[in-house]
Amino acid sequence: MRNRIVEVSISTMQDGSEEASRRLQDSVLEALEDMKAIDPVSLNVRGRTGITDFMFIASGNSNRHVKAIADRVVENVRRAGVRPLGVEGEQAAEWILVDLGDAVVHVMLPRVRELYRLERIWGLDAPEDADGQQTG
Repeated sequence: MRNRIVEVSISTMQDGSEEASRRLQDSVLEALEDMKAIDPVSLNVRGRTGITDFMFIASGNSNRHVKAIADRVVENVRRAGVRPLGVEGEQAAEWILVDLGDAVVHVMLPRVRELYRLERIWGLDAPEDADGQQTG
């Protein structure tokens, strides 16, 4: 399924503001939608890891598309007053990770996303059909 956004509840950001958390999530989702990211997903991972409270996972059609999506995420969150802690993987642009502190954004090529299956690791995976192929 292309361009579905799966959202789960968000957590409170470091400043304790639910409003700040919502602004950050909206900024990331807006960037993913504007750049036509493939299959964007938002996951609440609070309590499952100490690394972050929520993650966004999306794909791009090409290395250039992956880079453009990640760049737009950084641009949008900066406008919302959030300074990214780091951006990794920009040179190869097969998998770019944008660390926003309480949120982490993963933008990947589809083949990389399929290989690592982060949604499965964090407990959100598409159901499989009788042949073991993912649906949805």
